[in-house]
Amino acid sequence: MIVRPVRSADLPALMELALSTGAGLTTLPANEARLAHRVGWAEKAFSGEAGRADADYLFVMENDDGKVVGISAIAGAVGKREPWYNYRVGLTVSASQELNIHREIPTLFLANDLTGNSELCSLFLQAGQRSGVNGRLLSKARFLFIAEFAELFGDKVIAEMRGMSDANGRSPFWESLGRHFFKMEFSQADYLTGVGNKAFIAELMPKFPLYSCFLSEEARATIGRVHPDTEPALAMLKGEGFSYQGYVDIFDAGPAIECETRKIRAVQDSQVLILAIGTVADDAATYLIHNRKLADCRITAAPARIASGTLVVDALTAKRLQLRAGDQVRAVPISARAAATQERN
Repeated sequence: MIVRPVRSADLPALMELALSTGAGLTTLPANEARLAHRVGWAEKAFSGEAGRADADYLFVMENDDGKVVGISAIAGAVGKREPWYNYRVGLTVSASQELNIHREIPTLFLANDLTGNSELCSLFLQAGQRSGVNGRLLSKARFLFIAEFAELFGDKVIAEMRGMSDANGRSPFWESLGRHFFKMEFSQADYLTGVGNKAFIAELMPKFPLYSCFLSEEARATIGRVHPDTEPALAMLKGEGFSYQGYVDIFDAGPAIECETRKIRAVQDSQVLILAIGTVADDAATYLIHNRKLADCRITAAPARIASGTLVVDALTAKRLQLRAGDQVRAVPISARAAATQERN
């Protein structure tokens, strides 16, 4: 498998992926015109023609037969062209000494605090491909790209995680809050934000703080929680240094997690090495490997070993990266566990 920049020829495959995602992935709507527009902007971003406010680095995962099986992306900066909304979960304290009452009430404040940060988004992998290191490659490849082209991104990276909903796409948080103001199904509001129609949020969402005690018990229980299908992705990002700092999605209350860009493990620990082709032991650590190119970027995951400033890989890995021995690569162990394996060896 390799991860590479999207191309206009990938549009049919993207539509197929979008139709299979279900509710919750707002940045990959099943709308051909919108996807075509997004691919066009991605091509401009990878060619260096888009500023950070407009940059959308959209990647696809491709198998050795050339079939697109997954997608992931990085937004250069959120909220620079249109407002970026989250709820900040705060606390309101009410107290009366005379009545001997002291109440601490979690409160939701509509905020634009995350404006300007870079965002991980649009992560989706076909169900039949979620084995081995594929999911980690698709997600973490973005960190090597950020490490290589740090000047294109913000000082902090965020990721909005999918919130709780049932098998029918029903969101308890939406049913208890959003429906009262938007008068539409969760899936419709989710779709509208995905195709860029966000003005209605500012027009209809209440600006005053919302006390969580007014929500249903079921809705309160979902604040800051992820959908079960998203738990592996959350654990993966936490392993890279991301954490929840009290911001949630305004529709389904899924957590927005964040990390300083330079402190992301895969960014901080990545290194530039010379590619060498040779024999790699079966128990060698798995590395994420980037060919250090922008428009012709290719990233893969493969067993490798470091020897005297070189990264030794097999011939197939070099072919996937479209590199030859002596070319430079940027590489990092795919996880902290893989790094520990490398150190023991």
